[in-house]
Amino acid sequence: MTDGAGEAARVLVAADKFKGSLTAVQVAQRVTAGLRRVVPDLVVETLPVADGGDGTVAAAVAAGFERHEVRVTGPLGEPVTAAYALRDGTAVVEMAEASGLQLLPEGVFAALTATTYGSGELLRAALDAGARTIVFGVGGSATTDGGAGMLAALGARILDADGNPVGPGGAALAEVATADLSGLDPRFREVDLVLASDVDNPLTGPKGAPAVYGPQKGADEDDVATLDAALAHFASVLGPELAESPGAGAAGGIGYGALVGLGARFRPGIEVMLDVLGFAPALERATLVITGEGSLDQQTLHGKAPAGVAAAARAAGKEVVAVCGRLALPPEALGAAGIRRAYPLGELEPDPARSMANAGPLLEDVAANIARDFLS
Repeated sequence: MTDGAGEAARVLVAADKFKGSLTAVQVAQRVTAGLRRVVPDLVVETLPVADGGDGTVAAAVAAGFERHEVRVTGPLGEPVTAAYALRDGTAVVEMAEASGLQLLPEGVFAALTATTYGSGELLRAALDAGARTIVFGVGGSATTDGGAGMLAALGARILDADGNPVGPGGAALAEVATADLSGLDPRFREVDLVLASDVDNPLTGPKGAPAVYGPQKGADEDDVATLDAALAHFASVLGPELAESPGAGAAGGIGYGALVGLGARFRPGIEVMLDVLGFAPALERATLVITGEGSLDQQTLHGKAPAGVAAAARAAGKEVVAVCGRLALPPEALGAAGIRRAYPLGELEPDPARSMANAGPLLEDVAANIARDFLS
């Protein structure tokens, strides 16, 4: 099989998960199967990707990192099993593994009280395993505590006026009187900690963590006001300088805690993950790139995985098509992002519930159509 220029066709599948239906690994498997249904001898390389949110560790493991599991404190204070990935001194730590929405029982939210304590324990485990570089993927959180729980787990003392540790969660930050960071794990002074996020929101205000992301964690209007005021107070004690920094509002403000307490540096999550996963050499080998995620919409264009993949591929002169469950972008927006064409499952199955339930077989059918359009 050759492409239009006579070169042997080689497809790189670099897609994110279809949330609620397929993991990024499953997306890659289904796309590969659909392509080979039409072109049996096609060379396909798969590189599941993530932008720092849930699925980031799985993407790293698929790329050859070793998976490590550890028991940590979940967002409600109960023990949970969380994983991080490690290879050659680089750890990929996903805060959602310890403090994510997916760890809450169905229908249960704890917008005011959920804690990031377990995320701190997960970072410590990566340090204990010898990590010298930590990619800290933040997203999908159940929490809005400004990273206070994480910092406490790593040795900070965040106290109320009576000298007692403040309670878990964002609302309790209104009671903070002093914050002593001198006991933080000293290894963070020697480690390169990269805050990897697909959002660049500030900590507070109309575009801050409580206002923008609080409602999806169960916060009503009063809760949002409570959390915003509590986080603003927390920042006034810890230091307000970094509260407006890009990424400070990521994952309920854990970005702020990592920036101010752990010396993290912010980078867009997909850029970091493409570097870590070895995307550049895989891209060089490819003649066609297939990316995608569950919904291609306006959010996709602002730091999500498909936009990052497409931008890198366009810079390398590679053609890109996308797969998705739902398409909410016009062709001109796709073209501006570097995506020649999108193939939504919704074209084959318009009913969203049935499309999600049958995403795997539908994705194979879509991939077969891509092979017919671009590879035969």
